[in-house]
Amino acid sequence: MYEGIVQELIDELGRLPGIGPKSAQRIAFHILQTKNFDVTRLAEVLIEVRDKVRFCSICGNVCEQETCTICRDPRRDPSLICVVEEAKDVVAIERTREFRGLYHVLGGAISPIEGIGPDDLRIRELMQRLANGTVSEVIIATDPNLEGEATAAYLSRLLSTIGLTVSRLASGLPVGGDLEYADEVTLGRAFEGRRVVT
Repeated sequence: MYEGIVQELIDELGRLPGIGPKSAQRIAFHILQTKNFDVTRLAEVLIEVRDKVRFCSICGNVCEQETCTICRDPRRDPSLICVVEEAKDVVAIERTREFRGLYHVLGGAISPIEGIGPDDLRIRELMQRLANGTVSEVIIATDPNLEGEATAAYLSRLLSTIGLTVSRLASGLPVGGDLEYADEVTLGRAFEGRRVVT
């Protein structure tokens, strides 16, 4: 434990997700020991983010206007919607430059342990978007973990009644990985998602 304000800084940094006590301490001491670290600019950016950033009224992505740049882009294919858990997932998919449709951010995944059910996610908004008949395929891109799989299963059942094509992102071996280090579930999915080589 440190004295006064130093400990308060460590405690506040430690409240951030993914930052444990050791990381919080390292960041705090970096701020303290780096003479040219612009604390004022960091504080300004944090305040600005809180004031200006919101969620897109259409898809739920992070933006500074009413709607995000992806939803406003007329070159995007409105017949495809990729459903993701968080806004950071949109960025990951956009980096691939493979998907040219629109997105829908759920704001999380179904997790009974954490008390998160379907009503806590943006599923109702998804159904409203699908009601106009423009969308022909929904790609479910939730995380390949227990919560993501539960969410994907729920959405698949719900969307099967509408008559849309519902697909799920394939999962399997990472590029550059070794078979001997792959777990059974990952290896099993790689076999399920195999394709014919021509």
